[in-house]
Amino acid sequence: MKMTLKEIAEVIGGRIEGNPDTIITGIAGIDKAKEGDITFVANPKYIKQIESTKASAVVCSPDVAVKSKTLLKVENPYLVYAKVMRFLTPPMPESGRKDERAFIGKNVRLGSKVTIYPFVFVEEGAVIDDGVTIYPFCFVGRDVSIGANTFIHPNVTVRESCVIGKRVIVHSGTVIGSDGYGFAKDGPKYYKIPQTGIVQVDDDVEIGAGNTIDRATMGRTWIKRGVKTDNLVHIAHNVTVGEDTVLVAQTAISGSTEIGNRVIMAGQSATVGHIKVGDDVIVGARGALSSDVAPGQVVSGAPHMPHKDWLKATRCFQKLPEMRRAINDLQKKLGSLETEIEKLQGGNQQ
Repeated sequence: MKMTLKEIAEVIGGRIEGNPDTIITGIAGIDKAKEGDITFVANPKYIKQIESTKASAVVCSPDVAVKSKTLLKVENPYLVYAKVMRFLTPPMPESGRKDERAFIGKNVRLGSKVTIYPFVFVEEGAVIDDGVTIYPFCFVGRDVSIGANTFIHPNVTVRESCVIGKRVIVHSGTVIGSDGYGFAKDGPKYYKIPQTGIVQVDDDVEIGAGNTIDRATMGRTWIKRGVKTDNLVHIAHNVTVGEDTVLVAQTAISGSTEIGNRVIMAGQSATVGHIKVGDDVIVGARGALSSDVAPGQVVSGAPHMPHKDWLKATRCFQKLPEMRRAINDLQKKLGSLETEIEKLQGGNQQ
């Protein structure tokens, strides 16, 4: 696609400094860009590379000043980069057809322009709305509902009765609706508790590769609108994940936990079960939430603590061997002093 910088600015906003008629034919990173490309700078440490880049235009924040380059100044360069990517590199259109090598069960309802690739298995009673694409080797269980314009990538399992909203993206290898981890102790053995609920995924959710989202014991496991999960995320039964929350790789949410809106859980963070995490909470990498967290908190560590306290604690970690040696030396000196005092006291008594 070929556009002028002025045309791009009309779509995404921003203020041009330089030639508005600059022709843009592609997008690339600042060090790989060539003539005709647009690049972006969101991190201040890359500002110094603007003058050396071969890109024809640079998206940057309003405070950047480089007279030798054509700039498109915006408040959020990273967001604008994402939007430019969308219309400069649009996805390939799907065929809108069902491959004859796919299996479609009885009483399945297919909307218009549904694309189903070879070796997809759709059980009876499923409802697949307009514009849905299901890639090879996916399983769609009995009575599943999938909303319009959703993409299901290869090797995804959506088990019986689960509900997927509109414009959802599910990446490869994810399982939605696997049984929740529920067992009752029966002497030395365990008795499986039937998991009769569902998973509900609302509109505009993106689920990364290799996620496992368990169905509820009763009721629903609920992933609300706009949630984005990274790869290898686990969400247990009866969890609720609030709107626009971000779960980074290897995050694990234990059963019946309620995650608020706009929460960020960094890589390998986790929760115990049956707790509430308030809106706008940020959990640092490998943070472990052991109790309720009030809205707006920034926490880290295991068990979690305020992030500032965790930073202070981590600064001490590398000094612990030295501190241990110092304490041992003090204990030895204290022991010697106590021995000397005892000797003096014994002499005085004589």
